[in-house]
Amino acid sequence: MRAIIYSIANQKGGVGKTTTSLCLGAALTEKGQKVLLVDLDPQAGLTTSLGFNPDSFDTTIYNALINPEGVTLKNIIKETKVNKLLFAPSNIDLAGAEGELIGEIGWDRNLKEVLSAVVKEYDFILVDCPPSLGVLTTNALIASDRVIIPVQTEYLALRGLKHLNEIIAKVKRKGNSKLTAKILRTMHDIRTVHSKEVVEELEKIFHDQNYNTIIKRTIKFADATLTGESILSYAKNSEGAMAYRNLAREVLKNGKKTDIKR
Repeated sequence: MRAIIYSIANQKGGVGKTTTSLCLGAALTEKGQKVLLVDLDPQAGLTTSLGFNPDSFDTTIYNALINPEGVTLKNIIKETKVNKLLFAPSNIDLAGAEGELIGEIGWDRNLKEVLSAVVKEYDFILVDCPPSLGVLTTNALIASDRVIIPVQTEYLALRGLKHLNEIIAKVKRKGNSKLTAKILRTMHDIRTVHSKEVVEELEKIFHDQNYNTIIKRTIKFADATLTGESILSYAKNSEGAMAYRNLAREVLKNGKKTDIKR
């Protein structure tokens, strides 16, 4: 068996990609799964959320992508405060990767090659993508089995969903036919009719492409980030923590054999 690789992707910022990567990863470890988080965002939000200073790392995922023969992924993987949750850090150096990779042969498969060295050592690998649909996100989609698309339950957040789905369809046609995608509704404000209408619209348009779990808006996510923890340890009995545990159950229910073609 090998890890199931998930990309957490949406070109819109502020929709909960990093929160989902961290909290889903932590929730999966509670279920006994060994998880690797990969920070593929030059802004290094995931690295920071785990309580690390991105500038403190001499080697990051950037070095593994640009020089895989000299810096393997195993060289840069770090432990976290959570048992069985490891991560590959990022920093601003990664911003230069797009220009450096695009001129290479097979530039869209570098991450897949990098992950292949550790794919049998984990149950899940979660890739936190940058808020763009450029070289880095394309690499993630080529490397992944599945994509989680966090979508804030506001109409403006729906606008970019069509474009992202087009990119995913193109990746499926040209380089990764097994790729599947599901929508995670995030930052839901139960007090507003607007949010409720967006939830219903997503149900109507995308049907079974939506996870049943809906992540509600709460300040506890930001508070947890300040402590370098996920909400599952910072506020383990909170509604947000329970929601990500529910999401982990959905992810595990998909299983390793149900919809991934080897």
